[in-house]
Amino acid sequence: MQKKYENSAKAVADIENGSTVLVGGFGGSGLPTELITALMEQGAKNLTVVSNNIGAVSDGVAKLISNGQVSKIICSFPVGPHAEELVQLLESGRIELELVPQGTLAERIRAGGAGVGAFYTPTGVETELGEGKEVREINGKKHLLEYAITGDYALIKANKADRWGNLVYNKAQRNFNPVMASAATITIAEVEEIVEVGEISAEEIVSPSIYVHRLITVDTKEERRVAGNE
Repeated sequence: MQKKYENSAKAVADIENGSTVLVGGFGGSGLPTELITALMEQGAKNLTVVSNNIGAVSDGVAKLISNGQVSKIICSFPVGPHAEELVQLLESGRIELELVPQGTLAERIRAGGAGVGAFYTPTGVETELGEGKEVREINGKKHLLEYAITGDYALIKANKADRWGNLVYNKAQRNFNPVMASAATITIAEVEEIVEVGEISAEEIVSPSIYVHRLITVDTKEERRVAGNE
């Protein structure tokens, strides 16, 4: 039950070319920066990345895109400081973008973790996002069929873990991270602190240890200091 890895490089070492990787975070909040950097340095190619947003050129999923590691991105907000580069990649056919409304994205991932294969939602009906999708009328209202999302790996961030992998999040870290933790074959979490089993109250635990396979610790204060000097 000891899930702590020595460093982020070892935690992501076996991510293979062609993997689907779920990346937590909402903007910069709850973004697993250390793990993303480790994956960039590891160099796996042809990745399908699922994330709420892309980030900036030097941060977030944009790092992986700039490094030529991503073949497809599934997200809600692709625009940002990196947008010009992403548009060029899209126009040249080097990367595929699947745009998903934010609530639908969260529910598709949650469904994947819950073992639900698909669901119907009214979001996106009679828009470009609904083109080609099955439509069904439910209670007099049109709904689109949306399929669940699962990943080979999830890279997430939490505030604290015990050594079994039970996770506690700090405020806005509790965005896409919990649903992604449940929807991946292997979930890797970066946390500020790892404590002994029993030191976290059961009422505090958001992601149970059954969903978490690997842990690394990061020095958040050091991250903030470095960011402040850039």
